[in-house]
Amino acid sequence: MKQYLRLESVTSVGYRKSEVMIAFIPARGGSKGVPGKNIKEICGKPLIAYTIEAAKKAKGVDRVIVTTDDEAIAAVAREYGAEVPFMRPAELSSDTASAIDVYLHATEFVMNETGEQIEKFMVLLPTVPLRTEQHIDEALVQFKNDGATTLISFAEAEVPASWYHKLNEQGRVENAGFGQGITMTNRQNNETYIVPNGAIYILDYKLLKEKRTYYCDNTVAYIMKREDSIDIDYPIDFEFAKCLLQKRLDENK
Repeated sequence: MKQYLRLESVTSVGYRKSEVMIAFIPARGGSKGVPGKNIKEICGKPLIAYTIEAAKKAKGVDRVIVTTDDEAIAAVAREYGAEVPFMRPAELSSDTASAIDVYLHATEFVMNETGEQIEKFMVLLPTVPLRTEQHIDEALVQFKNDGATTLISFAEAEVPASWYHKLNEQGRVENAGFGQGITMTNRQNNETYIVPNGAIYILDYKLLKEKRTYYCDNTVAYIMKREDSIDIDYPIDFEFAKCLLQKRLDENK
């Protein structure tokens, strides 16, 4: 079986391109934090449009495929140039459905469609509208130059892990267990911690299928600025993203 790979032409982003890279954008219809958020208008466009446009502009991405269970999302995705070659089955669209199963389903659909083997693929969450084509291409360059198995985008954590606490059943404060034995100190005196921001995943099909994980000993981190890393889960995130997008639009006039 032919590999779904090619790496021959040199692109202007500085790496020799050999893999046909597919970017999957997962966007189901149900959203409790911000109802209808994937196609909710933000600064004149549906939210998902920002991710589709970034992926289509990225020099290292060959196909942009939206996996959704929602006809309205599918229509918007096609309007902005993404492929929607299938509708996601109901069992992969619930609140409890595994993201890994969603990605495997999409990848295996394409392999069955083309008869070709996918080794690596990209996932771009549509809830991170400030991620640009430059971020995507930089991540691809880093991924190749580092000889990585997978790549995950991160942002610096807002607070050190040792600051986290939780409430027990009696409503009393307990240490959350992160950085146990470390006395809480000023933020400047703590190590730097990073958290996944949902912007970019470059995943390995075999690792995902066999180990059901994004991470391995050869996973690298692509670090993004916090202001480019807003992942919209709650209404306040939507408002933050709107302010930053509008600021970017005003600066680019």
